[in-house]
Amino acid sequence: MKNIFAEDSTHSVFSWEKLGNIKEGRGDLGEDMPVLVYRLMQYTMLDVLSDSLGTQQANEYFRKAGFLAGTAFAKNMLDLSVKFNDFVASLQKQLKDLKICILRIEDFDVETGNIVLTAGQDLDCSGLPVTDETVCNYDEGFISGILQAYSGKKYNVREVDCWANGDRVCRFKGVPESE
Repeated sequence: MKNIFAEDSTHSVFSWEKLGNIKEGRGDLGEDMPVLVYRLMQYTMLDVLSDSLGTQQANEYFRKAGFLAGTAFAKNMLDLSVKFNDFVASLQKQLKDLKICILRIEDFDVETGNIVLTAGQDLDCSGLPVTDETVCNYDEGFISGILQAYSGKKYNVREVDCWANGDRVCRFKGVPESE
């Protein structure tokens, strides 16, 4: 049997198949788990990376991981060939069904591609204590990956409002990068 986690001795490349058959493997426990467990992994990983590399570099790695996940999510869970409104509706449904967040599009400029969206009840930060910072770097990359997979354009996505800075939704602005 092929070891999918060691495709190359110098670098393991993520693929959707590496997620495995969760239903089969977790027959008694099921596919769901508490948000606490997800955040425990996420924030301890971020802490270790920040201690080793510095906060800025750790956040950038989280964006890159989010981008990789968002791209794979879009390609494997969404129909990228449909019109924008249908794509957004499908994305909203998937994110809600998977209990990731409740996504709302606040603004989309058809000519520029600029987008403003909110993520309510976000998996990463809703309910965190207020620390006067934005913490959803993984989500920035995740959204960027989804937008690029759909549009074919690279997007720079940044969080402008966050539960951790006192807001009750996370707000992101996405701007296509110049070519």
